[in-house]
Amino acid sequence: MRVLSVSISEKKGVKKHPVEYINLIEDYGIEGDAHAGKWHRQVSLLGVESMEAMKEKLPTLSAGDFAENILTEGIVLYELPIGTILKVGECTLEVTQIGKECHHGCEIRHIVGDCVMPREGIFTKVLKGGKIKAEDKIEIVEK
Repeated sequence: MRVLSVSISEKKGVKKHPVEYINLIEDYGIEGDAHAGKWHRQVSLLGVESMEAMKEKLPTLSAGDFAENILTEGIVLYELPIGTILKVGECTLEVTQIGKECHHGCEIRHIVGDCVMPREGIFTKVLKGGKIKAEDKIEIVEK
């Protein structure tokens, strides 16, 4: 279980762009990301396995296109119970929500006719901050 890519966006409602690393701030989210704040959806995660299924319809999909902050490999995120604690790199995250409603102008849904994030993406809040980058290990601490 590992991180494949990390991405941010400076404003809401747009695709995120990959960066070398993200800096997580406890109980706030990712420094420089539009979705940071004192709420339950501070950091979003999506499995590359979910993206690969969508690539059949849209082969050009890449990291950040579903507005996920962390693209993962080797973990079925949407089967994790709410409250699961994940250690990602030097950070600790708590799963707070599975899936979400796509916003009205969802670019992927418009192009492909479907979006995987509402079903298979997850949201977390930051319990312990620090940096996360590609190749960092992901560990389930507790469920």
